[in-house]
This record gives sequence, structure tokens and C-alpha cells, in this order.
Amino acid sequence: MQLSSKIKAKLRALPDKPGCYLMRDENGKIIYVGKARSLRKRVQSYFRDATQRSAHPKVRSMVKKIHDLDIIVVHNEAAAILTEGKLIKAYRPHYNILLKDDKRFIMLTANPNAPLPRFKLTRIKRDDNTIYFGPYVSSPAARATLDFIEKQFGLRKCTPRKPDAETHKHCINDIVRFCSAPCINKITQKEYHKNFEEACAFLRGQRPDMLKTVRTQMHEASEALDYERAASLRDTLFMLQKAIKQHANVAPTQQMKKEAAARGIAELQEKLNLPTLPKRIECFDISNISGTYSVASMVCAIDGIPHNNRYRRFQIKTVEGSDDPAMIAEVVKRRIIGLRKKHEPLPDLMLLDGGITQLRAAREVLRELDCPELPTAGLAKRYEEIVTDNEEAPLRLPPESDALKVLIRLRDEAHRFAITYHRKLRNKRIRESALDDIPGIGEKRKQLLLKNFGSTRRIINAGPEGIATIPGIGPKTAKSIHQILSNP
Repeated sequence: MQLSSKIKAKLRALPDKPGCYLMRDENGKIIYVGKARSLRKRVQSYFRDATQRSAHPKVRSMVKKIHDLDIIVVHNEAAAILTEGKLIKAYRPHYNILLKDDKRFIMLTANPNAPLPRFKLTRIKRDDNTIYFGPYVSSPAARATLDFIEKQFGLRKCTPRKPDAETHKHCINDIVRFCSAPCINKITQKEYHKNFEEACAFLRGQRPDMLKTVRTQMHEASEALDYERAASLRDTLFMLQKAIKQHANVAPTQQMKKEAAARGIAELQEKLNLPTLPKRIECFDISNISGTYSVASMVCAIDGIPHNNRYRRFQIKTVEGSDDPAMIAEVVKRRIIGLRKKHEPLPDLMLLDGGITQLRAAREVLRELDCPELPTAGLAKRYEEIVTDNEEAPLRLPPESDALKVLIRLRDEAHRFAITYHRKLRNKRIRESALDDIPGIGEKRKQLLLKNFGSTRRIINAGPEGIATIPGIGPKTAKSIHQILSNP
């Protein structure tokens, strides 16, 4: 197949190292993300004649659309798996079908400020006071690690914020001698915190001697012919080594992303002639189908990295039909007014998903609200052009530009967030409309049910007995409601 000189040069320069690769189409949009133990071997394989002859039609179709590619080099295959998953979730490439749902990698988390901290498993990372270890590719590795540190450091499993003697009455963890039982003062709170800190140090890979202890116990069990215990310790050792190695390799990858983002916002300041470094960028996008269920999203990046705790979503209230510029104007106005009410600062840069029409609608609102100095830009999808309202031609940055990558990632995230909200709202209203088809359920009863249960899913979960507790709905009607909603 015929390859451009740019693709040929990049293929020759590919390193024989693990990492991820991002395939882009002629507009610079990411259409596929993959991982590889060897970037050189994996990426070059797409462009061989044999691939075009025998590969799956989807692969052949994708390769024909590849006009550029980027790579991210990582330390090992585990880090490549983690990075691939995050990139797919961030960009939603058209040709990726795996990892495209909302599955998340598992992590260990704990609140170090709790009176008696405990570890638990989670798949959601929030910007809060808790600490996180992971993410781990393997759930068994994470669970084995949690079990090991609880037993090794005498950490509690119980869920009360501050367990006491009453909690201990129902506890079996102390009975089997795993927990240090601070609830009945077998250990002081200070000593418990010290154990917790040691567990954290172990998870960071700062206590390698503990793995030697497990290895020694494994050999001792084997010599004592206790092969079952030796096998269990062997499996535990393997899982711990895998989990700690994964955690140690996540940090360099995250650091690389932060450095690229920092270069990106510095480049943005230069290219857009911004008065200050755009440390906080807010990006807006609209989602609707023929003007129905119109919603907007706002996503935020701090230092070039998206922060989902600052995301916001809006239902369009004042615009009828499909009028994206008017919708942009509405949400920008609501956002600025909201920030002023809370006495919060304006963003350093406002980014809009769209071209000059959307941008000018936003600029008009900013003038009305006496903040015309707020820097704004639009990112037009067709050529990934950066549009400004300064009567200059749109700015086109090369695909490898860190500044462009910051904007595209944020724009794509805004689009994903808007689409997700639009779909959720649309599905909710479709489900609620099912109540309209139930004989004897008018608008008044429908609103009463939704007010008490919140959604049709909760109505179903309540069962006929729960539904019948609503005033004006007897057992017969409740049974009919449950039956119809459960079998749409």
C-alpha cells in the first residue's frame, strides 16, 4: 500500500519498547488506540501488504484512513494496558470496541485522616482527602494485596467510622487474630496509625523486606511438607509483586502526561497571545437530536489535565429547536452568573466546541456581562482549527502539538460528557413515559410515583407491596404497575 512520507518516517523511528499508539485520520482525529509490547513490531504490522490481504475488514478499513500516528512509551506491558484503557475512555475512538464501556480499573483507597483508617477497594478516583494505590490491571492482585496488608498490619475490616466495644461484639476479625482491635484498646490509636502508615509504605514499594518474609514463609511451609500453605503463599507473593510493580510504574506515566500538559498550556499562551498562563480552561459543548432533549456540558482542565470534579452539565431552558449558538450563549451566561454568585474567579480560557458562529455568540454574552476581556477560542472539528474572534485566520497547529492535544482532549471530553448526559436524560424520559401506558395511571398518580421513588427502576425494585404504600394506589393497581414496568 502507498504510504505518505510522514507515516514512513514515523514507522522507521518506532522504538522496540512497550507503549500505546494513537492512529489519526486526515483531520487529526483519533480513530484507534492500541497497546503493544513492542511498538515497532505492532504498529509496523498494520501497514504490511499481508495485513491488507488477510486482516479483518474493520482493520483494513481503519488502516486506509490512517494519516498520522502518535506513540506513548511506557515502562512495561502492564503500564501499556492501563494507559490504553485511559486513552480509550478519554477519546472514544471509532474503531475501538473493547474497553469502550465504563469499566474502570480497581484501586485501593483509604482516608488517612480518619480516626482509625481502613483500606477498601474502589473503581472511582475522586479529588478528596483520601489516598489511592493503583490502579491495578488485575482485580485478584488488588484483592490479594488488601487481604495481605489487613492481616500483616492488623488493620480493621469493619465499616463504622469509629468502632467501639459494641462493634467488637459482632466482629470475627479479631477472633481469628487478624485485627489489632483498637476498638477495645488492644492497641492505641497512635500505634494503629503507625501500622497504617507502614502499610502505605509497603504499597509504595518502600518495604521490600516484607516480600522476603513471605518468600521465607513459603520455603518454610514447603520444607515442612505443608504444600497447601506453600502454594497459597506462592500465589500471594506473585500477586503482591505484580500489584506493587504496577503501582510503581503508574507514577512515571502520570508524570509524562503532566509534563506534556504543562508544555501544552505554555504553548497555548504563546500561540493565542493570552495575558496569563491558561491554568484553568473550561470547555463547553451542546448535545441534542433535532432540537430535542437539548443539554450542554462544561468540562474543566487544571494545568492541562481534566478534573472531573469540576465538570458541570446543563439542561437548555430558553432555546427551542436546534440552535447551537443560542444554546452556547445560554450556558455561558448561566456559568458566568453562577461563578459571580459564588465569588469564584473566571477561567483563564473559555473553549467552545464549534467555529466562529458559536464563538461570537459566547463573545456577545461576555460583553453583556461586562467581561469581554475573558479569553475565548473555538475548536472547529473539520480541520481541528483554533478559531478566535480577532479577525485573523483560524490557527492550525501540527497534530503533534502539545497545545492542540490539550484542546482536543478537553473538547472530546466535553463531547463525551454531553452525549452521556443527553443519553441518560433521553432514556430516563423514555422509561418514565412507560407509566403513561398503564391503565388507571393519570398524570397526578404518575407524578406521585416519581416523586416518591425517583425513577421507574426504583418503582420496579420496590415491588407490588412497596408501590401499594403510595396513597391512592391499591394492591391490584400496584401489581399491574409492577408487572407492566418489569416487562416492557
